[in-house]
Amino acid sequence: MKYIDLNSDVGEGFGRYKSFEDERLYEIITSANIACGYHAGDPMIMEDTVNLCSKNKVEMGAHPGFPDLLGFGRRKMEVTKEEAAIYSLYQLGALHGIAKVMGKEIQHFKLHGAFYNMVMSDYEISKHIVQKVKAFQSNLVFLGLANSAFIEACKSEGVKYASEVFADRAYDRNGQLVSRKLQGAIIKDKGKAIEQVKRIVLYGEVKTIDETIIKLDADSICIHGDNEEALCFADNVRSSLENEGVKFQPLRYFK
Repeated sequence: MKYIDLNSDVGEGFGRYKSFEDERLYEIITSANIACGYHAGDPMIMEDTVNLCSKNKVEMGAHPGFPDLLGFGRRKMEVTKEEAAIYSLYQLGALHGIAKVMGKEIQHFKLHGAFYNMVMSDYEISKHIVQKVKAFQSNLVFLGLANSAFIEACKSEGVKYASEVFADRAYDRNGQLVSRKLQGAIIKDKGKAIEQVKRIVLYGEVKTIDETIIKLDADSICIHGDNEEALCFADNVRSSLENEGVKFQPLRYFK
């Protein structure tokens, strides 16, 4: 039996601006990455999102980003490894406090946007972040890009980790996500995206943007909550894989 987690970035509103995702999405995903205030999210939205996760039995994770509300955390920033680690810890602590008083636990840790992209390719920054976060909460699952420097740092630090894959993003031959600025980086054809994720989950491989076949581990599939068709896409991904005998459950139960 093949097990897989289905995660989505959620709680990404701010103040009077509502979060992107449809609340029905929580009926389909198994894990939620909750924005912690730097790229999106605020204390009230974070609390509401924790409630939605609890209501739908969805496991929750901290989703730290760069301090960049205007750019939604998708603009590059030059930061030291110390800054990167403390940014992560600060945001994790905020969600931890809200979750704790509501009697809930955080399952995992996953970075956002440009922060994610920077860390996934930098072993030293990855290691420093993992060390800081582990010192705060050692039983977290660290969710990161499959085949990345971040996953290698998790292995070296002896923490629980999960390899994340994307149905709607193109890969290069190094296993990295193709920049959103490049043509073909976002897979908009639903059929093509479904076929890509089935190939990754069932056979452990992906066809890159230049048609190369590379190996790719998969523990969790990401659905972007800010995508207008996220709900339909998540439903299609889940149903197509369940038809292949894949079982969906949160990371804490099989990692």
